[in-house]
Amino acid sequence: MTATSSQGLAYMWEELHVAAGMRLPIVMANANRALSAPINIHCDHSDIMGARDTGWIILFAETAQEAYDNTIMSVRIAEHPDVLLPVLTCLDGFITTHSIDRAQIMDDETVKAFVGDYVPENALLDVEHPVTHGSFAGLGGPYFEFKNSQRMAIERSRDVVKAVAAEWSAVCGRPFGMVETWGMEDAETAIVVIGSTAGNARHVARGLRAEGKKVGVVKVRCFRPFPYVELAAALKGVKAVAVMDRSESFGAEGGPLFLEVRSALYDLDTRVPVVDYIYGLGGADVKIELIDRVFADLSDIASGTAAPSGLVYLGAR
Repeated sequence: MTATSSQGLAYMWEELHVAAGMRLPIVMANANRALSAPINIHCDHSDIMGARDTGWIILFAETAQEAYDNTIMSVRIAEHPDVLLPVLTCLDGFITTHSIDRAQIMDDETVKAFVGDYVPENALLDVEHPVTHGSFAGLGGPYFEFKNSQRMAIERSRDVVKAVAAEWSAVCGRPFGMVETWGMEDAETAIVVIGSTAGNARHVARGLRAEGKKVGVVKVRCFRPFPYVELAAALKGVKAVAVMDRSESFGAEGGPLFLEVRSALYDLDTRVPVVDYIYGLGGADVKIELIDRVFADLSDIASGTAAPSGLVYLGAR
């Protein structure tokens, strides 16, 4: 187990691929922070989104409680024989890592019993049963086959994540969903978000619900493997969707989360308008007024009084 953040994560780019390719069940906490330049130490998701295609399972936390739960579950997920992949458990820098928050901590015996012991099938340092690790895979297909095995493993991890989460929920009493929804039973418009901003989104949504407006919030808690089936089910029937990206994907049609969400909705019978909002880069404040604006834009799009506006830098001068 280890931990990192921002430039520290970027410094180990090569090792992220190596760890996943060698199927090492590492668990690494990442405090999500901006990448230079210019120099910035505050929260956004640039670091972790740069690592999204390295083969690691990626879980996001909204709160300190979720960060704690995700980390404990990550050990079991990584070490599961059907998976054997490293896991990144992510929490927003300073907003979650350095803020006072309530969290229920389980006793050591309970956590130890849940996590269990890990005995690797092919230990790195078992001199009685030596195996080759990290060898050269040249022409003829070995490298290609390795990548295929990684793809199959991360696909199998979908069921493992759900099963481990259900078991931990039975122990601690707290739920876990690949995506977690609020107000989506009859929502006409919805915001999709990851990380700490989900709380602000729900706060605004509650106020709008009190005014009779049918709004909802979808929080993505497992980013890799991406829960496209669960997300499409949650958003089916809405009239407009806003995706909030706390990172950029320069040159693409939107941020990383936007691209995933729009792809997940592609096969729905009715094409749902999806708008991307780049927000909070480098720790920029995510004010309630900004979330109000997003829901107001969605209302206009859903009613037909405004067209989807593409990519919006929310709150930028």
